[in-house]
Amino acid sequence: MEKIAIFPGSFDPFTIGHESIVRRAAGIFDRIIIMVGHNTNKKSYFPLEKRVKWIREVFEFDNNISVEVHDGLTVDFCKKVGARYILRGLRTSADFEFERAIAQVNKQMYPEIETVFLLTIPEHTPVNSTIVRDIIMHGGDASRFLPRNFTMNGFKPGITEQSETDSTDTPGTPSKQ
Repeated sequence: MEKIAIFPGSFDPFTIGHESIVRRAAGIFDRIIIMVGHNTNKKSYFPLEKRVKWIREVFEFDNNISVEVHDGLTVDFCKKVGARYILRGLRTSADFEFERAIAQVNKQMYPEIETVFLLTIPEHTPVNSTIVRDIIMHGGDASRFLPRNFTMNGFKPGITEQSETDSTDTPGTPSKQ
């Protein structure tokens, strides 16, 4: 049976910590689906379509990693795609307590599911989407916290929608006016 893992999140934006977790887990699972979802507790900064596009570009040469969108419960998505694993990254003990509760509820809702936790590498411990987004929103250079193919050159805070014809379609690159 194929070992399929779901890596769920809003990924607003996708960070080097997320990328590291997925790349390290790629050797454990046959397939990883990065499930970009909507977090009802957060207001998105980057449009969903852009986040999906950027993540796909990060893994464009990784045949066992794909990106899909789902608006609903993660366990429902797992059932739909035949996944038996949910992949989560842990930075701190606070992350563990939060993720443990979610994992236990998911297990009650879908007994066949297992949640697999990977610890972040030490240098990624302080990196999270909220902090990176705040840096970006205030015009700072967040490039060291984003996957290599992301760029912050020319980013202007407040510009979140970009032209569909813009060829510099990465976070931090403003649309051509």
